[in-house]
Amino acid sequence: MIRSRYTLADFIEETQHTAQVRKREVYRGDWVLVRTCNSVYTIRMLDDHHCLVSGGWFDRHGLSPVVTSITGCSWGGCMIKTDIIAACGLCLEFGNRVITSPIRAIVLFPYWISN
Repeated sequence: MIRSRYTLADFIEETQHTAQVRKREVYRGDWVLVRTCNSVYTIRMLDDHHCLVSGGWFDRHGLSPVVTSITGCSWGGCMIKTDIIAACGLCLEFGNRVITSPIRAIVLFPYWISN
């Protein structure tokens, strides 16, 4: 059945069944590799609110690496899930208002593995 109208609850339910990394699952020193439709980003968590980001838009503008935050993920509009760092199919939104193309793959490297 094809639905012509979706509710906020429908969108939230959809994200529960997609590959994602929640903010509560990452810790200082963890690395998150995010591949979008157009770019690849490497994100190193510095603390609960800040990260060091390289790749994609930041590389193209000569800003890598940059310290910023992650606002959350959205469907490209004003509806944003603030409890996740990355989710396949959604766009990653950084604290400096950079919005990526939709995410295709995510890899989380916990700090204890990288050391």
